[in-house]
Amino acid sequence: MLHPSYSDLMEVANENVEIGEEPVVKSRYSIVIATSKRARQLIDGDEVLVHTQINKPLSVAVEEFYQGKIFITAKNEIEF
Repeated sequence: MLHPSYSDLMEVANENVEIGEEPVVKSRYSIVIATSKRARQLIDGDEVLVHTQINKPLSVAVEEFYQGKIFITAKNEIEF
């Protein structure tokens, strides 16, 4: 089970979207793709952006996303 949940991650991803605009993240698939891309970056040696006791790259990527250190753009790219 993923913690935080997909619905929590979708809320975080879309919290800066103004009323009437289309949400950046519409499905869990976008979150899975973005966090897996970030996990690959971490495996390749990128700096971890959050302090955590978790060592698994995917879990670190999810935590970075949840804390707002990384986010998904409208083109499904990752930004820091």
